[in-house]
Amino acid sequence: MAAKGHRMFRWLQRFSPQLLSLMRIAAGLTFVEHGTQKLFNFPVVKPPLTLVLLLFTGILEMVGGALVTFGLMTRLFAFLLSGELAVGYWWLHAPRSPYPMANGGEAMVLYCFMFLYIAAVGAGPWSLDARMKRA
Repeated sequence: MAAKGHRMFRWLQRFSPQLLSLMRIAAGLTFVEHGTQKLFNFPVVKPPLTLVLLLFTGILEMVGGALVTFGLMTRLFAFLLSGELAVGYWWLHAPRSPYPMANGGEAMVLYCFMFLYIAAVGAGPWSLDARMKRA
């Protein structure tokens, strides 16, 4: 059984560049919603934040999420989003509890490290960054 599982992961590994692109697209698309929530109360009502913070984070999340989705200036915006999430987590969630599950910051931690990973490895082959590099 172990050998069979090993072959499956070897087969799956062949698609890791494409899976990176799919992960980046999924993260970017879902993160755009965090920005539209703050700016337009869509798809749900925004959280209670100050107007300046709502505008700053909303614009960064909507624009940055869109750029990450399309894979344009991906490393820069993934890094900025990762930093925004880290600051937001320590500022808004960590004071409530040291445990992300208890303080409501679980999604922020996951997004933070997902965007940090994307900043480190790049957008993947299905991206505008890759297309511009080939041109």
